[in-house]
Amino acid sequence: MSSQAYLDALEAKSGRTGPTTRAGEVVGWLAADYGVGRGHAMAFYGVLKNGPTVPEKHVGVSGTHRDESPTLRLDGVSHR
Repeated sequence: MSSQAYLDALEAKSGRTGPTTRAGEVVGWLAADYGVGRGHAMAFYGVLKNGPTVPEKHVGVSGTHRDESPTLRLDGVSHR
C-alpha cells in the first residue's frame, strides 16, 4: 500500500491530520482511539516528521510501498 493510500485510509478512520509527538505515542494513540494499524500510523507519523515528501526509494518503483509522486496530497480525498 502506498504512503498516500495509508494516509487516505487514516483520514477516513480518524477524521484527523494529527498531533506532533514521538512515533510510538502516535502509533499507540491511533491504535487505541481509531483501530489504526502500524503501517497506517507510521505513514501519518512520516508526514508529521518529514512533511508531504515520500522517500525517493518508494517513487516510481514496483512493489507494495510504491508511490507515483514524491509529494503526498494532504488536502483530503474529497478535494481530488
